[in-house]
Amino acid sequence: MAVTANLRADLLALIGDERRVNDGESALDQHASDLSYHPAHRPDVVVYPESAAEVAAVLAYANDAGVPVVPFGAGTSLEGHVIPLQGGISLDLTRMNSIVAVRPDGVTRSQLEAAAGPHGLWFPVDPGADATLGGMAATNASGTTTVRYGGMRTHVLELEVVLADGRIVRTGTRAVKSSAGYNLTNLFIGSEGTLGVITELTLRLHPIPDHIVVARAAFPSVEAACRAAATLIGVGVGVTRCELLDATTIAALNAFAGTSFPEAPYLFVEFGGSEAGVAGDLVTTREVAEDEGATAFESESDPTARAQMWSARHNALMASLALSPGSKAMTTDVAVPVSELAAAIEQARRALDESGLRGGIVGHVGDGNFHVAFLLDPDDAGSIAQADALNAAVVTDALARGGTCTGEHGIGYGKLAYLEQQHGDLVPLFRGIKQLFDPRGILNPGKVVP
Repeated sequence: MAVTANLRADLLALIGDERRVNDGESALDQHASDLSYHPAHRPDVVVYPESAAEVAAVLAYANDAGVPVVPFGAGTSLEGHVIPLQGGISLDLTRMNSIVAVRPDGVTRSQLEAAAGPHGLWFPVDPGADATLGGMAATNASGTTTVRYGGMRTHVLELEVVLADGRIVRTGTRAVKSSAGYNLTNLFIGSEGTLGVITELTLRLHPIPDHIVVARAAFPSVEAACRAAATLIGVGVGVTRCELLDATTIAALNAFAGTSFPEAPYLFVEFGGSEAGVAGDLVTTREVAEDEGATAFESESDPTARAQMWSARHNALMASLALSPGSKAMTTDVAVPVSELAAAIEQARRALDESGLRGGIVGHVGDGNFHVAFLLDPDDAGSIAQADALNAAVVTDALARGGTCTGEHGIGYGKLAYLEQQHGDLVPLFRGIKQLFDPRGILNPGKVVP
């Protein structure tokens, strides 16, 4: 693809603000990578639009000139989604952060939480990182609360999207349901910036539960913890979150945060609702855990204590990385039917042990999604090849169990081969859709579609 010699000057003519068209070294480096192990690649220029009209002007120009455009939010993705593989324009949307009738894009999850809380409402999609809501929609993010509330597709009612040629379109409706034509809202959600740039969202919020309790319990094995999780879901316990941390991850957390958990697999479970309903769920959870040999069962309802309990789960990746400074993490992202979960994790643990790589297993086990997070040297081709082989083995096993290669992280370019492995019959259709929406191939090239 061509990158014009006067790219910055051309964009400055469109934006009219030198502070928002930046080709300085630090800005290019900041937009050259995400949190993944994939090699950085700098854009030629970073643009900070403040309106859909400015996004439309940039895309119309880029489409005519054949310049690649990669939308950028918080940069927290894990499969190279925001890395500008072919240079061009990094379109940083973080200045589009107004909240008007709950329609944000560059707004982060925590900013929306702060705005919604005084109204007795909350937005439950929790991927762990404080990602932007537009980025979360672009990757169909989910996380710890998916077992009860679902992911981003469940919560986006309406989108404003700028297409590759600069047209601005609206999909969906603020109504709770609609049967008007093809569901293009769900097509854009999870498209990772390859079909259009999301500039506005209308989101569904939920009432904050009256009573919330978090429980955690140590188990004799990962398999026992997974069986307990599957039983809780099977008997209808109203869990909001159901998270697994294996013994390796617990040990890393102890070293990272100075905690003193027994080095055993843990389940962290949260319930929300009426006080009586939560009390019943807690009793059932204790009984199920004890049946699987759990020890150290404890629960908290105080908000500060609950936050402290969840901080362990949210710090898991950082704690693992601290075990080997300078390393990067490859995190598998498979999801399987809950009935297959215990066997899938047992197989993954065996493959991890045999590989010789250092890492742990965490997961949103209430919905069958788990991550084998193992450490690698990003400058060592042998280390990366070893990690790739382990990742492939975990994906192949998950697909054989009726699962998927990615439950929530998306394809980016790190999972291109796995998409073809899972949906080889659909890839030609994906290519046709990409060609329709982006005939010149300027939108996040090299991502999603092999």
